[in-house]
Amino acid sequence: MAGESRHSLCLQVMKTIRSRDNALVKQLVALAHSSRERKKAGLTVLDGIHLVRAYVDAVGEPIAVMISESAQHRLEVQELLSRCRNASQNLFADTLMTAASTLDSPAFMMAIAPTPIAETIPDNVPVVLALEDVQDPGNVGSMLRSAAAAGIRHVALSKTCAFAWAPKVLRAGQGAHFSLNIGEGIDLFNFIRRFQGQSLALVAQTENTKPLFAIDLSTPTIFLIGNEGTGLSEKVANAATHRVTIPMPGKSESLNAAAAGAICLFELVRQRHFVNQHNPMV
Repeated sequence: MAGESRHSLCLQVMKTIRSRDNALVKQLVALAHSSRERKKAGLTVLDGIHLVRAYVDAVGEPIAVMISESAQHRLEVQELLSRCRNASQNLFADTLMTAASTLDSPAFMMAIAPTPIAETIPDNVPVVLALEDVQDPGNVGSMLRSAAAAGIRHVALSKTCAFAWAPKVLRAGQGAHFSLNIGEGIDLFNFIRRFQGQSLALVAQTENTKPLFAIDLSTPTIFLIGNEGTGLSEKVANAATHRVTIPMPGKSESLNAAAAGAICLFELVRQRHFVNQHNPMV
């Protein structure tokens, strides 16, 4: 009974909104569908209960939470609302949630939260994943997810990468964003030059490349992953300590950027945690 009373209290303070002319509805739709609006406002849309829960677990309460009317009595919704008592809680007509959500099957829970402000990435950290001109949101999000899974904290994105806090990137990241320090608009050439460690440019195999698996990854390392079609720029690739390639004895000529990034990160995990156990630096 105590649990039911607590959940009922959450519902009692919720605002019911059914008009498209409502200011919060307009704000949510604009933020969900416009990268420019998100950057201008410094706000992020969490589209779906999984992302809302991941944010609450890692960061805390968002600014506002929106629930569709048809989902208001779901236990998982009520439990999460009980952890967002200081957030503005709003009950949306299902049609409004459909208009705002970017999912194929519209979310029944969304939230608005401040976009985390990145810390400056020190030039002596154990490892950095650096992406140059990776434009597919799914690839960026997948690599952020791999970085979080590998226990890596710092990610550097060039200014031509997909916006890290776009809904599709957030969806592909599956909550990984909230455990990472994601620097955007980074000048990778200058970052490489001042980094106190090695930098590895992932490129197609040529006479000047080294196999990834032959590189000692026990020292501070930057992994450089380039555009899906053209790869890394020559300027950045030439500035790297090594040009490396992933051996592919099969018939495929290339790997998806996200798959290549995951292989690099987990080769580092293999070396630091299972080969060089005396130096498990991640």
